[in-house]
Amino acid sequence: MPLDTELGKKMLQLITSRYDDRHWRKHIEKTLSLPQTGVTDPVQQQIFMYLKHGLKAYKSRRADPDSWIIGGYATKEVIMRAKFQPQLVGASLKQEDVAFLGTDPGTEVTETWWEEMLVQWFDVPEEEKPADEESDQLTNNDSAQAANSKV
Repeated sequence: MPLDTELGKKMLQLITSRYDDRHWRKHIEKTLSLPQTGVTDPVQQQIFMYLKHGLKAYKSRRADPDSWIIGGYATKEVIMRAKFQPQLVGASLKQEDVAFLGTDPGTEVTETWWEEMLVQWFDVPEEEKPADEESDQLTNNDSAQAANSKV
């Protein structure tokens, strides 16, 4: 199940507040490399895509992997532009939608929280099968194995 609104907000706060901390730079780069489908809230998804594209730096036109400009003045400028001109992020966004950018998410956001957030990002709930179908599959598999053993 992708990130809910609260987890998405903390993730965006992490990206926009701890970018100057060397310890968090690799984590932020890893987060920016993730697909936007991990964020469920459409407003947060727009903000995530804006940051992803705004912080992308291209090393060359060859097959070099993408990288991000994390830290320094360029990162601060991209974040401040989003915060004070929300229409650049999305036409329907308002100042309230981006007001939380740049504020630290709090002390509960640690390495462990970040790893759990990654698991949540890619967590896809399995569809539950009715008990009838499971038992039918088991009997079909048993009969197939019995037929193979006779051959």
